Amino acid sequence: MTRKYKILLPLIISAAFIAGMYVSKQGEKITHVQPMYFQTHNKLETVLHLIEKEYADSIDKQQLIEEVIPLILEKLDPHSAYITAEEYNEARDPILGSFDGIGIQFNIQNDTVIVVQVISGGPSELVGIKAGDRIIAVNDSLIIGKKLSNIDVVRLLKGPKGTKVSVQIIRKNNAVPMDFVITRDQIPLYSVDASYMLSSEVGYIKISRFAITTPDEFLEHIAKLRTEGMRKIVIDLRDNGGGVLNAAIFLANEFLEKNDLIVYTQGKNYSRDESYADGKGSCKDLELAVLINEYSASASEVFAGAIQDNDRGIIVGRRSFGKGFVNRDFMFTDSSIVRLTVQKFYSPTGRCIQKPYFDGFEAYQNELLERFLHKEFIEKDSISFPDSLIYTTKKGKTVYGGGGIMPSMFVPLDTVGITPYFTELSHKGVMYDFAFDYADKMRDILHTKSATALVQYLDKNNIMQEFISVSQKHIPFSQDEYEISKTYIKQHVYAYIIRNILGDEGFYPFYQKYDTTIITAHEALK
Repeated sequence: MTRKYKILLPLIISAAFIAGMYVSKQGEKITHVQPMYFQTHNKLETVLHLIEKEYADSIDKQQLIEEVIPLILEKLDPHSAYITAEEYNEARDPILGSFDGIGIQFNIQNDTVIVVQVISGGPSELVGIKAGDRIIAVNDSLIIGKKLSNIDVVRLLKGPKGTKVSVQIIRKNNAVPMDFVITRDQIPLYSVDASYMLSSEVGYIKISRFAITTPDEFLEHIAKLRTEGMRKIVIDLRDNGGGVLNAAIFLANEFLEKNDLIVYTQGKNYSRDESYADGKGSCKDLELAVLINEYSASASEVFAGAIQDNDRGIIVGRRSFGKGFVNRDFMFTDSSIVRLTVQKFYSPTGRCIQKPYFDGFEAYQNELLERFLHKEFIEKDSISFPDSLIYTTKKGKTVYGGGGIMPSMFVPLDTVGITPYFTELSHKGVMYDFAFDYADKMRDILHTKSATALVQYLDKNNIMQEFISVSQKHIPFSQDEYEISKTYIKQHVYAYIIRNILGDEGFYPFYQKYDTTIITAHEALK
């Protein structure tokens, strides 16, 4: 390249750029037409009409609308949303407390659908399906090796009550595939996972969500525990993301005195609506502890807030999520839904539990991470509230608003035994996969044993040595970190095996022996 050319090159580029701008402007003048004016206040409708009638290319107007609606709603708050008909049908089953299906719990291992549990009295049990069966085909279509997701399998097996589905299964020690025709029926989805006695007087109930069926389930479990001598109760709402508000109000009513305020809701277009206890609750004689954590939200916070503000029991754990919105669903003719925040709920002292959301959706989603980084999960003193968010209960105790329920007894996240080795085992699912494979392999021997007998069997057969051998195929073994984490690792492996064999009723009593939050609540009630 000549020296002269090097000097001229920047000038040539600049001239080309200016020329491009000029041509672009000239092009605009040629193609631009006199603007049209519209006498309308509905700009969105007008824009959609213009796109449909005037836009240069063909577009799918309906698809465009489907994509625009969520963008509008997410500008309001993190919990207003657009839900397709398919998504709505899948999401409402846990709220209704039932669905139409074949009555199994399954897992997918190595692209194979394996039956983990068969619901007692359900359609699959009636025709002879057993835990451990491999489903290889549904309605004559092969599904083994198809890399199906859990949702894909659910969609194949679910269907209206009374309809039939044919499945082909392979059973251990049976070389010939077996064909079954199952008539779908209503299958219960329980919101109460487990209940049992922690000690001679203290009962325990785990509620995973608030559904329409939760009040009836709860009363059944309370009645069972009373026959076992219960005089005090621990209600576990950890990881309970909420659900039906009225179910939480019902449960609070069971513990509160007449005219105790449970919750009130209020919104721009809705007047204040107060819910009071009627004094007829069946649990007013029970001492109470409520467990919460950072994933306890919405209806869980209504219940915990009502108990705390009325000085009715102790709240144990870590600060709850902070969802204080009441959402209402508005359905279109195609069964899709606009879920809109219409009110906020307030605890009896006047606390709005909703955490701030004005910094945008991403900041809202990352708020729990910020808590963790701020060491809130570890140190109670890392949490601070301004004076404007301090409230006082009936008996003069201080409680806080502005973002979740703060427990009266703080229990830090248990990090003892957590090492990089354990974390990698957990994140890669090594402990769960080993437990599932072991339970599946030994199901015929293990299924007759109690949880206690199961633990004794695992100890006797040195199951952890087998785990170490298998786990090395997935991650490098660290002897030093294993020694630090071995109690934690053993606890998880044993618990997963027990859950695969005995379900939640076996899992929770075993796991709670190591649960510092349950231990703290239990000690407080003694």
